[in-house]
Amino acid sequence: MRYSIIILIIFTLLFSCKPKVNNLNIAEGLWRVELDVMDNQILPFNLKVNQTVNGNYSMQIFNAEEVINIDEIEITGDSITIKTPVFEGYLAGKFSENKITGQFIKESLDRIVPFEANYGKEDRFDVVNLYADQDVSGIWETNFNPNTGDEYAGKGIFLQEGNVVTGTFRTTTGDYRYLDGIVDGDSLKLSAFDGAHAFLFTAKVTDSTLNGIFYSGNHSKEPFVAKRNDSYELPDPNSLTYINEGYDKLAFSFPDTNGNVISLSDETYQDQVVIVQLMGTWCPNCLDETKFLVDYLQGNNTIKVIGLAFESAKTQEKAFNAVNRLKDKIGVQYPILLAQFGSVDKEEAQQKLPMINHVLSYPTTIYIDKKGNVRKIHTGFNGPATGHKYVEFKKEFNEFVTQLINE
Repeated sequence: MRYSIIILIIFTLLFSCKPKVNNLNIAEGLWRVELDVMDNQILPFNLKVNQTVNGNYSMQIFNAEEVINIDEIEITGDSITIKTPVFEGYLAGKFSENKITGQFIKESLDRIVPFEANYGKEDRFDVVNLYADQDVSGIWETNFNPNTGDEYAGKGIFLQEGNVVTGTFRTTTGDYRYLDGIVDGDSLKLSAFDGAHAFLFTAKVTDSTLNGIFYSGNHSKEPFVAKRNDSYELPDPNSLTYINEGYDKLAFSFPDTNGNVISLSDETYQDQVVIVQLMGTWCPNCLDETKFLVDYLQGNNTIKVIGLAFESAKTQEKAFNAVNRLKDKIGVQYPILLAQFGSVDKEEAQQKLPMINHVLSYPTTIYIDKKGNVRKIHTGFNGPATGHKYVEFKKEFNEFVTQLINE
């Protein structure tokens, strides 16, 4: 009897000292996440929370037509970490059933943006005026940082239905993703969040002009002006980057994720059409292009593709980890070589490829024929958010690569 009592006491003590199991839940359904950027501005985006039958969570981020599925979610006690696919950026904070408070973090760039998320707020932006005073549908000729040494051109492409606006800004280096927002009276508000970039555009609208500010997280803001111009077009992306005089071939030697040094002079690339992609795992436009190339190669294995990664990760190990994560998530079968880590500086990148005039954009796509000659260099990428421009790019790519294959 005494023995049984002792066992019972020990059993009771063991279980009374055991840490309490977390029984906190996160409300299922739509949330609004609000990032604190600059000038007391709030950058919102929509998040949907789902709980699986085994009690785990999955989430979805919405930007207009874009849906980003998230399955890397860690919960410890009342702490939560939400990691977006491919990109290094993550949301980390404390949560209750209906609220999350924390930070959006990009470690390699030492960037931290505070945020608050609230359950049940389904609208992306609050609307004060029920009816929009202006309609921004159409094409807008845009100048960012006007009248400064940092001025660059953009093309706004928008569709408005009632108060709701979707579209994007194209530039010579790519596009600003799936922008989603409203016109509230005479105020335009657009945002996008994908784990790599957090974009907010605000502007005052007249029938023919936009006058606004472009915020990137809480580290950058750029004024912009725009005017309606349905015939406006950006410079030809095939004319901006080119082979320097005295060169006709591209040359490089960089390691892949297995430590093998790969070069265009390797036997596997001889007498082959080769696409060389200058990219980074941190770059949304590069992700769009990578998905396109993966899809293309599934039905067309008559060309070779090599990615050259220029990574912001501070160590080589972290850079390779980022490349492997991209390859695993997207199903990349072609080699991605580490060309640079610790910086994505374009001047440094150009020094590694001195035969081209400059690295103006990530991505930059270099087309090489069967003789090893550079036949075309395409700057930037018109992703799915650009609509018909993306369709035009796919058609142009297919036709030009087919031509090179048949030569």
